[in-house]
Amino acid sequence: LQITGLIFGGVSMVGTLAATIMPQWRVSAHIDSNIVVFETTWEGLWMDCISQLGIRLQCKFYDSVLALPQPLEAFRALMCIAVILSIISFLMAIVGVKYTHRTKEDPRGISVFILAAGVAFLLTGILILIPVSWTAGNIIHDFYDPEVPMPLKRELGAALYVGWVSAALLITAGAMYCSF
Repeated sequence: LQITGLIFGGVSMVGTLAATIMPQWRVSAHIDSNIVVFETTWEGLWMDCISQLGIRLQCKFYDSVLALPQPLEAFRALMCIAVILSIISFLMAIVGVKYTHRTKEDPRGISVFILAAGVAFLLTGILILIPVSWTAGNIIHDFYDPEVPMPLKRELGAALYVGWVSAALLITAGAMYCSF
């Protein structure tokens, strides 16, 4: 179980970093009667991208941190903290698995690093769930809001799914380590 938790932690650490960097948090929704679509817009935490005919991709980083909406600034901060915490958690799990010794005097022999890694994995999973689920809720709300113009409606992007899977793996790894 310790090795499985370590694998889940490693995969989720990479997934956390990928979800943070990916520009596909919000993707343009093609819900008009027009079948031919020439542009797809991606909105992420760090940049906006426009894909034209699936051939040409143009990305632009946000110009000013101060001009960003406050939720986006908070989501950036939470995801950056989650990336750092997932790396620290993974390193603690490696140390914990490496230094778990079972002897006759201490038959349990579980390192304190295992418990610390479990708690950190759980905390990281929660940190990821907040911005990912909040963004998804806003997208779904705006999609069904009749007052939002059609060109401004967005769909759930791939980064949100990566974030959910990473959070699930982190919470699973944390539960495994905390159960020891």
